[in-house]
Amino acid sequence: MNSPESVAMSFANAWNNADADALTAVFKNDADFVNVVGFWWHGHRQIRHNHAIGFRDMFPDTEMVFEKTKTRMLSNDQVAVVHARWKMTGQITPDQQQRGGTRRGVLTFVCEKQADDSWLAVSAHNTDIIDGMQTHLASEDGITPVHYTR
Repeated sequence: MNSPESVAMSFANAWNNADADALTAVFKNDADFVNVVGFWWHGHRQIRHNHAIGFRDMFPDTEMVFEKTKTRMLSNDQVAVVHARWKMTGQITPDQQQRGGTRRGVLTFVCEKQADDSWLAVSAHNTDIIDGMQTHLASEDGITPVHYTR
């Protein structure tokens, strides 16, 4: 991967091919990944294992498209933050009987330039976008997205 943006694009390509090995290859061995519900995975083994489960059970035929990306270079152009707003279609329901609707979210990658001038992610965080909502509210029934109206 010859640029920070290529890390994000390689992630999306691996996702679209349901390829846990290729997805893991965008990360350094000791990288961290936080998924949309807050699971925090550390290192290649956990990142690969959990994405392989996702590709098998939830996302075998999904398509992830980046609608917008933005890169900010840091630390003498050796570190970069890449934000990628994504749209995903084709997720299957838990009973595997039908496809869910379109989801949107933002992936944030912290990328580091390697000695060979390639780039790898040292951290990634994935967040769902819930249209029209401002935050979540915790109650006895769980967490619910809410919008405060004035």
